[in-house]
Amino acid sequence: MKQPSRMGLGCMGMSEFYGATDDAQSMRTLETAFANGVTLFDTADSYGAGHNEELLGRFLRGKRERVVIATKFGLVRANGSYARRVDNTPAYIRRACEASLARLGVDHIDLYYMHRLNLAQTTLEESVGALGELVREGKIGAIGLCEVSPDTLRRAAAIHPVAAVQSEYSLWTRDPEQGVLRACRDVGAMFCAYSPLGRGFLTGKVAELQEGDFRKISPRFADENLPTNQRMADIVQRIASDKGCTPAQLALAWLLAQGDAHGCRVVPIPGTKRSAYLLENLGALRVQLTGDDLARIDAALPAGMAAGARYPLEGMKGVNA
Repeated sequence: MKQPSRMGLGCMGMSEFYGATDDAQSMRTLETAFANGVTLFDTADSYGAGHNEELLGRFLRGKRERVVIATKFGLVRANGSYARRVDNTPAYIRRACEASLARLGVDHIDLYYMHRLNLAQTTLEESVGALGELVREGKIGAIGLCEVSPDTLRRAAAIHPVAAVQSEYSLWTRDPEQGVLRACRDVGAMFCAYSPLGRGFLTGKVAELQEGDFRKISPRFADENLPTNQRMADIVQRIASDKGCTPAQLALAWLLAQGDAHGCRVVPIPGTKRSAYLLENLGALRVQLTGDDLARIDAALPAGMAAGARYPLEGMKGVNA
């Protein structure tokens, strides 16, 4: 797999979960990302029931060899429904891969993730073995796993090399520090951090949520949890002001520094539909945090401070598998 940029772009919100979508606006944002050095674009077959892959496919024309395409399979949802089941069976993996290749308009996926794992239905030997066959056939370049435990990652890597792990990681979700980052170091996997801005909350820019916005049912946005989480956002704002950067840039710079702290490459993949926010996020690459800065952040925002679960119960299916 080609070495991706230090920061990628999460494309999910261009199709659903965060209110109204606008393909023309999204295409401009994708082009802005590419023009500014972003080469890792992250999608999934379940985002917008395939719409997100199709959108990315249109963007890819003429650029395919210069970008790293990451997509996912395994979350099976009806169009517009939040309910899901997890399918990692070998037959489903092959069907899903062929469908993603067609929607993306490519003959090769650089990084193919199991979006969630259902170990009660399908063993790692079966699912990872099926992915290994796709690698040998040239349909995918590398295997990735999402939201897995350290033990599962090590077991999977013993079957076939695992190039990347993708899980939620931010100043308000520190779960990967409980062994997953160490396991990534041990097996040589890159760690891709999704929702690195706390689903936008840590930026201080989340206003009234639109209909269809997933955050309306997210426990961390519930009224009873907002006071604690708002204190976190306020702390990020104060420290960012002292550093002369925006809250988003501080949160992303902190994540980039965790690679050195934990001995593995950490690549944030913040999602946005807007070019202005994209450019702001990329400004994090110029923010230098000292040891004292990192100590201050850790003291002010300790692991476990955020109030509320990461997802509603339905969304927790396959998490920490």
